[in-house]
Amino acid sequence: MNTLPNCPKCQSVYTYEDGHQLICPECAHEWPKDGAANAEESGPVVRDAVGNELKDGDSVTVIKDLKVKGSSAVVKVGTKVKNIRLVDGDHDIDCKIDGIGPMGLKSEFVKKVKD
Repeated sequence: MNTLPNCPKCQSVYTYEDGHQLICPECAHEWPKDGAANAEESGPVVRDAVGNELKDGDSVTVIKDLKVKGSSAVVKVGTKVKNIRLVDGDHDIDCKIDGIGPMGLKSEFVKKVKD
């Protein structure tokens, strides 16, 4: 009955739709529902602190200690963040950071990592 494609990362059959994205609940991989071609047409180019172009699913590292608003937690320099999602608004990046949880980051405080 499920006509959605399997996850391209882990091949899970339990994918679901969320807006214009498909999401795998097993590995948290997200990809555009309409294919990669439509994802590339969606808005301005986001660049990291050194000028590298960022895309959904990239991995980045934090280049400056960042205080978490409303908490005493700090995201330390060198923290690696995997599978980012680019968004519009005051923060360019939505992500999950181990030990802290979901967060919004500004692209000026991260550097793209080659996987």
